[in-house]
Amino acid sequence: MEKKLRFGMVGGGNGGNIGNSHRRGAAMDNLAVLSAGCFTRNAKCNQEDGVFWGVEPERIYGSYQEMAEKEAARTDGIDFVSVVTPNATHYEITKCFLEHGINVVCEKPFTLEVSQAEELQALAVKKGLEVCVTYTYAHYPIMRECRKLIETGVIGRVIDVVAEYPQDWMILGLNSEEDNFTAWIGDPKKSGNSNVTAAMGVHLYYLIHAMTGLKIKQVLSDFGYYPQDAPLETTARILMDFNNGVHGLCWTSNVAIGHDCTIELKIYGEKGAIQWSHEDPTHLRVSMLGGPVQIYAANREYLCEESREMSRIPAGHPEGFYEAFANIYHEFCRHLLDKKNQCAASRASYFYPHAEDGVEGVRFVQACVKSQKEGNIWISM
Repeated sequence: MEKKLRFGMVGGGNGGNIGNSHRRGAAMDNLAVLSAGCFTRNAKCNQEDGVFWGVEPERIYGSYQEMAEKEAARTDGIDFVSVVTPNATHYEITKCFLEHGINVVCEKPFTLEVSQAEELQALAVKKGLEVCVTYTYAHYPIMRECRKLIETGVIGRVIDVVAEYPQDWMILGLNSEEDNFTAWIGDPKKSGNSNVTAAMGVHLYYLIHAMTGLKIKQVLSDFGYYPQDAPLETTARILMDFNNGVHGLCWTSNVAIGHDCTIELKIYGEKGAIQWSHEDPTHLRVSMLGGPVQIYAANREYLCEESREMSRIPAGHPEGFYEAFANIYHEFCRHLLDKKNQCAASRASYFYPHAEDGVEGVRFVQACVKSQKEGNIWISM
């Protein structure tokens, strides 16, 4: 019985933050080893990065096409690839590896167009392959408890949701002379037709869906731009109408001075409410009607089993962003290992964002873009 997978990476070189998050998250639970890659278009850096990370030189490739073809032909080829490149390349790279029979973990957004995302989902089903799209924030251990509290009706029927995700890195980058992330994220040729909604708003969409199970019927968006002649939005205010009459509000911005990564989620039910802050990711604030506010802490005995299993260290020791990535990769690797070993699922479900979640995320982004373009009107998902 195999207990470890081999994986490759496309992108992630040159010291990029998101590449490090994927690489460390994939390796954290010792379920996968980095075995191949095409880490950057800079040939010298590509070799240096690969060798530094322990990849055999002959498995450091000059293009993702060569990598897919040669890894698919090897008896010890990779079991999955992590795609951590700019938005506009996700579709073509993911499609190439799926066509060669290789499972994929893809950074969000899944693709730029809904039709592309649907095509990749159908291709994965046809090939019997798995796709994961890395929406990170729902996979902190305490968020599994949040999901359980809502699933079991502790706060009653959900009646309202409010989420926000402000940062200031874009405005800092725009006022810096250094080469930085803003060079491509604000470029429609590389990011598509959305900046902050595709980069950050889509995280709020998945966070709400993963916690509540709610599906959006329609959205109404209002975009802001900095500078005023920017081609893509840097702020988005989004009203959401869910499938059972529940309403919600999202606000996201990457030009909100003073905010590092200030994600907030507030879920209000008929019997209680739950609040979570990314600045205190190991705690939930749970308020019951007519009762005192309670603080739930990660990895405590009173939490559900699914939540405790996502923690790696004792209560009171903070786990962070890399561990949230690792929880996604743990579930994805567990799924692939169960399939590879032809055994039944070790638990009832695999809790990671699937291809369907990637497709819905693209639908959300494109509906928001359309709402803004057509005069801030309601647009069906």
